[in-house]
Amino acid sequence: MDKTLSPAIETHELNLWYGTFQALYDVNLGIRHGIITSMIGPSGCGKSTFLRSVNRIVERLGYVRTSGRIEVLGHDIFAPEVELVQLRKDVGMVFQRPNPLPLSIRDNILFGYRLHHPEHRLGRDERDAIVEEALAEVELWASVKDRLERRATELTLEEQQKLCIARLLPVKPAVLLMDEPCSALDPQGTAAIEELLWELRGRYTILLVTHNMMQARRASDECIFMLLGRVVEHRPTAEMFVTPRHRETADYLEGRYG
Repeated sequence: MDKTLSPAIETHELNLWYGTFQALYDVNLGIRHGIITSMIGPSGCGKSTFLRSVNRIVERLGYVRTSGRIEVLGHDIFAPEVELVQLRKDVGMVFQRPNPLPLSIRDNILFGYRLHHPEHRLGRDERDAIVEEALAEVELWASVKDRLERRATELTLEEQQKLCIARLLPVKPAVLLMDEPCSALDPQGTAAIEELLWELRGRYTILLVTHNMMQARRASDECIFMLLGRVVEHRPTAEMFVTPRHRETADYLEGRYG
């Protein structure tokens, strides 16, 4: 069966609590393969909580409890046999602020591969190929190829964020989670990251959380609007912004709250 016929990410009656506070209510979503899906809504509506549930990173907080089901690539991520290391290999994540490791640009790219393939000693040609391919995929190779031994923290914020995306690619993720990836960038850097997302689209399923409604409109195929922990609307982005079906969506898009 063609995998694109089923969602890359699918949730069934997903609920989540931080202690006694319920943050997600009966979330039912199907996020399609190979497109960019944005999530919008007021602060505290559950966007980032949902994002961090997809690779179970939210569970690092010891007081989180969930019910319901999340499937990634057709597999229940809460199944007893699921290994979190493998899940987070398949589902990469980029955070609000760039977080390059305090290592060279080259070692940042190779870090994930070495972590997930400890038994494989890379030859120099293999290392070089992995580094060049990952950096080229995020359109960073031409500008950094002559300074691969420089510390990654010396790059501009835009370059650092591209590097953080590139760092995920050698382990061949299927899904990329983006949690406000442009919030620390200036307009030029934001435009560069949005352009990159369109370049990566098709090769990866991208789920983008953003507070910037214009970014959602520019940089996604489909859009999910959340409010108070619930999904209000999930539609093609162009349709949602022009003809929202729900009053709550229209009020948010028109700036009446949030």
